[in-house]
Amino acid sequence: MNKSAWRTIVVLTSVSLGMLGITAGIAGANDDVIHTRYDGVSNDLLTAGLGKTGLGSPVPPGFVDPLKPTAEELRRLAIHSNYRALIDPTPGGGYGSLYGPNVTASGEVTTSEGLIAGDEYIAFEKDDHGRNVTMMVQVPDTFDPTNGCIVTAPSSGSRGVYGAIATAGEWGLKRGCAVAYTDKGTGTGAHDLQNNTVNLIRGERADAAAARDDSNFTADLSGRERAAFNAASPNRFAFKHAHSQVNPEEDWGRNVLRSIKFAFVVLNRQFAHRHIHISKRNTIVIASSVSNGGGASVRAVEQDDDGLIDGLAVGEPNVNPKFSSRFSIVQAGQPPLFAHSKPLIDYITLVNVFQGCANLAPANATAPLNLAPSPPRCAELHAKGLLTGTTLVDQATEAQKIINDFGILPEQNVVQPGYWFANVSQAISVTYANTYGRFSVVDNLCSYSFAANGGVPGGPPVPIAATEEAKIFGTSNGIPPTSTIALINNAAPGGPKEDRGSTPSQNLDGALCLRSLATGRDAVTGAPLIGTPRRQARRIVDGVEDILATGRLRRVPAVFVTGRNDGILPPNFTSRAYFGLNNVVEGSRSSLRYYEVTNAHHLDSFNQFPGYNDKFIPLHRYFIQAMDLMFDHLRNGRPLPPSQVVHTIPRGPGAPPITAANVPPIADAPAPGAVITFSGGQVNIPD
Repeated sequence: MNKSAWRTIVVLTSVSLGMLGITAGIAGANDDVIHTRYDGVSNDLLTAGLGKTGLGSPVPPGFVDPLKPTAEELRRLAIHSNYRALIDPTPGGGYGSLYGPNVTASGEVTTSEGLIAGDEYIAFEKDDHGRNVTMMVQVPDTFDPTNGCIVTAPSSGSRGVYGAIATAGEWGLKRGCAVAYTDKGTGTGAHDLQNNTVNLIRGERADAAAARDDSNFTADLSGRERAAFNAASPNRFAFKHAHSQVNPEEDWGRNVLRSIKFAFVVLNRQFAHRHIHISKRNTIVIASSVSNGGGASVRAVEQDDDGLIDGLAVGEPNVNPKFSSRFSIVQAGQPPLFAHSKPLIDYITLVNVFQGCANLAPANATAPLNLAPSPPRCAELHAKGLLTGTTLVDQATEAQKIINDFGILPEQNVVQPGYWFANVSQAISVTYANTYGRFSVVDNLCSYSFAANGGVPGGPPVPIAATEEAKIFGTSNGIPPTSTIALINNAAPGGPKEDRGSTPSQNLDGALCLRSLATGRDAVTGAPLIGTPRRQARRIVDGVEDILATGRLRRVPAVFVTGRNDGILPPNFTSRAYFGLNNVVEGSRSSLRYYEVTNAHHLDSFNQFPGYNDKFIPLHRYFIQAMDLMFDHLRNGRPLPPSQVVHTIPRGPGAPPITAANVPPIADAPAPGAVITFSGGQVNIPD
């Protein structure tokens, strides 16, 4: 990564939020590296000056001028919102005792606020398609150039560059490692098409025409095309992950590798006065992060032709392994599953069709946050011949059975109604169908669009509030619904409306359209698609082919940690399947360890809510352990524990504060009945 210009900013106080700029030789803005020094007192790398107390508070930091927040104010809000989105921020769930800024790298609980002094470098890098990808490196003052380490922190989900601050970021900073972040080409690129405004690299809003290459993301539309689209569909947004038309996931691994190279450039510049060349020879590099970020790091190892990465440790990675018929998955003597390794777009669109009805199954009656069940969804599924039951109970039970028979574990059933209420499968289905097919915002795929709707269920698109748009960099997760921007059903009776409230069945037709494109067959009749839908489905298939993982980890030591109750990335299609593929591809040379944790799901942040807090433990606890194990393995040669199921103990009725007894460690010598093995063409998972 060749950057020709650097801007150094010294943050003086967190009270005035002012910055003293020392500018030196700034060339074209897109070649700039913005360097900010944080003193660890008024502001810092990990908490943006909020400390453990501020991050633990549900009250977000505000702005002096809500219409024109500064870059530092937006950074502070982004760190607050992204941190809390990745972990359970409540003391009872482990914040401040098992993890958090005040818990040291060795696990000691302190009274410190956990501020970390150091330097932050941020820049745009052009991906293979000419689109801006945000890269950032944080270097804590405790970094030792003679015995250094770099941890990658690609963002979770579709989040911006601070999207892994609570996971790989915190772990690395506490260990004195440099942390190499990237938004993976997704990030919080939100283009307001009506007002033609975009985000700059640090979050400020600007006119798209004036921003030009300084824009995080600008939809690829001519002025005439944008005007025509606005006339037909006013107040809409284009989002980078959905509408970049380049399928950024194809480059996630390469983006991680570029972030590592950027880190080496940064470190050698920062420590040039020490006359030490910082390189692979004297620096440990661990590829890390969770969810999409974890998947990106997995792909980085697969594509690491330069041998940059020493170890891999990821949580709940979004990997789409290539299917291999050479293995099956068996859990505790159940019938073997041969139909594993299905891609995300396949299983998420299935859930998107049936979950709204499955929420009404008697077995889900006490599921937490089961606040959006849809009897009309059941009735319409029956009317279309997709459910055979004649009573609501039978239909809902059948819908749940369809989901589980597909290969999704029954352990996810209890979390899925809450995820449905949070629009998880709906949002992922829309964004990923768009990105895999490289569709433009003007395509209105399956009659979906993104717009503010004033927070009114079933409400029409309206102009976004100026104060909400100003802070979108700090609040958005990059995948609508987010930051008051909703999913819109353009085909709703009477005109476009917010998706869930647009029809009694919560827009089943839209869900069936996405399912049809994911499978290449009409979701109702099963007939092959023809015409435009067939061509659209082909584009999605091609996009999925571009992101499949090979299972070849180049004998790099690797650790996966996944919760058995994962309701977004089911283990049979992700971690378990990748473990099997890796063992097929690398055989006895495989160095992958897989730790599957009971009573853990994908979204730790949900554990702060009643009904989740008594049933689930923080998977984040085991991500930290996985990182510790990998670091110890690479630095001290300690063997990695064998693959195993880690049996945890929920907090139980009343959700008393969590203790170490609830979350036993990954065992160096697990009981024989807990060991995960691969033998005879089978991935064997104990209960």
